[in-house]
Amino acid sequence: MRIPRLIAYIFSLAATLPAVAMPRHELEARLLNTVSGKRAQIGIAVVINGTDTVTVNNDIRYPMMSVFKFHQALAVADYMERRGLPLSTAIRIGREDLRENTHSPLRDASPQGEREITVGELLVYTLQHSDNNACDILFDRTAGTDATDAYIRSLGIEGFAISANENDMHADPGRCYDNWTTPLDAVRLLEIFTTRPILSDEYRSFVTDLMTGCRTGTDRLARPLLGTEAVIGHKTGTGDKNERGEIIGLNDIGFVTLPDRQRYTIAVFVRDSGHTDTETAGIIADISQTVYEYVTERPRRP
Repeated sequence: MRIPRLIAYIFSLAATLPAVAMPRHELEARLLNTVSGKRAQIGIAVVINGTDTVTVNNDIRYPMMSVFKFHQALAVADYMERRGLPLSTAIRIGREDLRENTHSPLRDASPQGEREITVGELLVYTLQHSDNNACDILFDRTAGTDATDAYIRSLGIEGFAISANENDMHADPGRCYDNWTTPLDAVRLLEIFTTRPILSDEYRSFVTDLMTGCRTGTDRLARPLLGTEAVIGHKTGTGDKNERGEIIGLNDIGFVTLPDRQRYTIAVFVRDSGHTDTETAGIIADISQTVYEYVTERPRRP
């Protein structure tokens, strides 16, 4: 057989063989199995030890809901630091700042307003209690929605948008979709916060402590870590229902440190869920369990 004919024969033979798919990342395969058959759009991103990145359904814009209060906290801290203002700086709030019919432990504690509260205390309410009135007070008195969006973009994050405050979304639930992110850009922001000196130690430590002391959504990312030695800092987001009766968004993002010094950042966004709140939170917990088991089971890299 002549060489040209041999080459042609080899190529023709290859064309008849079934294509061999590249193997998926093992964690991606596990996550796809975890979310299979769910009545929702579910986006996931994980970065392990700053290098190993896995995403699922990252090409969708997921409404952040109160997850954007993490973005806001970074912008507020930057606003205060640039102006040389301590977090103990006091802000005067009135009765008009404390709207009814919205989640607000701040209003419940001071229903009449007419008091001073520090920026640091407002951040406690937003990050640990997801307080909507505290969120909008910070938008009004420090970095607004446009300034927050611009600050996060200055860090190199592009796959997101922040244009509505809590009152905007309460007045028009459709605006919840205006504050969106991709899962990957959410974990990229977490990575930047946990690994780069974008804030001085004082402000960075304050936000970190508030995240690790988050009081909401313990049935989501944190649930499978209870009783372990893992440390998690996270921020949740929970939406109302759309016109189809689906949950607009139910989310959680966070950073996890393990006893062996491995670490990972994780973001899970569930859009337009046809499940109940409890069931949707359980989906996030199952995803968290899958990631935790993968990281702790695999051989430790030197």
